[in-house]
Amino acid sequence: MRAPLNRKVVVLGYAAATALGNTFAATWENAVAGRAGFRRLSRCQVETRSNVVGEIPDWNPGSFPYVSRKDAALWNADFVFLSMEMCRQALEDAGLEINDRTGPRTACLIGSALNGSDAYRIAMDNYTRLGPLKVSPYLLPNLCANLPAGKAGMLLGFTGPIFSPQGACASGNHAIAIGARMIRDGDCDFALAGGAETCLIPEIILGFANMLASIKVGPKDRSYEDPTQASRPFSLDRKGFVLAEGAGIVVLAAEDAARAHGLVPRASVAGVGWNSDASHFTRPNAGTVIQAMRDAIDDAEIAPDDIGAINAHGTSTPTGDTTEAECLRAVFGSRLPRIPISANKSQVGHSLGASAAIEAALAIEAMNRGIVLPTVNHIPDPELADLDVVPNLPRRHSHEFIISNSFGFGGTNCCIVFRGL
Repeated sequence: MRAPLNRKVVVLGYAAATALGNTFAATWENAVAGRAGFRRLSRCQVETRSNVVGEIPDWNPGSFPYVSRKDAALWNADFVFLSMEMCRQALEDAGLEINDRTGPRTACLIGSALNGSDAYRIAMDNYTRLGPLKVSPYLLPNLCANLPAGKAGMLLGFTGPIFSPQGACASGNHAIAIGARMIRDGDCDFALAGGAETCLIPEIILGFANMLASIKVGPKDRSYEDPTQASRPFSLDRKGFVLAEGAGIVVLAAEDAARAHGLVPRASVAGVGWNSDASHFTRPNAGTVIQAMRDAIDDAEIAPDDIGAINAHGTSTPTGDTTEAECLRAVFGSRLPRIPISANKSQVGHSLGASAAIEAALAIEAMNRGIVLPTVNHIPDPELADLDVVPNLPRRHSHEFIISNSFGFGGTNCCIVFRGL
């Protein structure tokens, strides 16, 4: 194998579809306004109190010019068209044209925790109601984790490596990290990296509800009358995450390739820290989480004191937020109260494998604009009083480095340090 090229990796652009909007621009506008995008479930009917979710508003793939009626029927795993459209928007945002030179040098890595589970549900319904011959011959492609990236390549024309990093709720960060390593080493010049999740089906909603991970909204909860208050990371009354659909794609490039094509970077991928807990399949292990953050900072060749803001995993679960706070104290020590913290899941919910990529895009945009996005719905918790959680509205704050944390079921951790340019 040839020696790695050790190239600097930059971020050229991004796209996102979230509970706040079906584009990054709409998501950003609502995030800055301090809004949360939650509402009662409308995608399906489920008998559960975990019925406040994050749905992408005004999302209709059938309106896209490249989706025929036949395509819409055959490709019924919703993360396929979601990935295709976010890749298209991300390339447009980055200004990257896919042609004979760039196409073979562009990779696509789109992670997902649950893949095409919605397509499997349709197939099982057809099987039980209509018989075995009504199971779609397109079922298996719809379930394949790499198919969203493959379909995006068919639409957009890139022919570099495609695959799906499977890191549960850290998948988006894993995609960015692997894409950055591939570019650094010379395997490709550009990468579309991120995640997509379309998880709002009865079995998934009930699964999270029954394992006590998602919030159950009863009459005494403050989100009963106002669903937008359901997700409240680091808040005194946090009760669980809000399950959400969504997608985020970040366009990465080698700095020299970006320069050669006249493209303007917005940030750089400064450091990556990743490991696994070897402890419990859902409960985080403080020791390895601390090490992942420290490794990301070390990889960036900076000190903890150089981190200017924290984009927390912040799921709004009692144990998860408490453990993350414990880990932040270990990494940043007495300086932690002076580092502003943002938890984007308070506004867009938890979109599982897509969440880290969405949060990375929001963190980079905020850093470039000299602000830290808010953690809405926040009521201070005395046990977390040393955390500077930015409440309600953005705060003016100039910073050069931000660490973005992401942790997932199975004990998988991936933290990334981004540097503003």
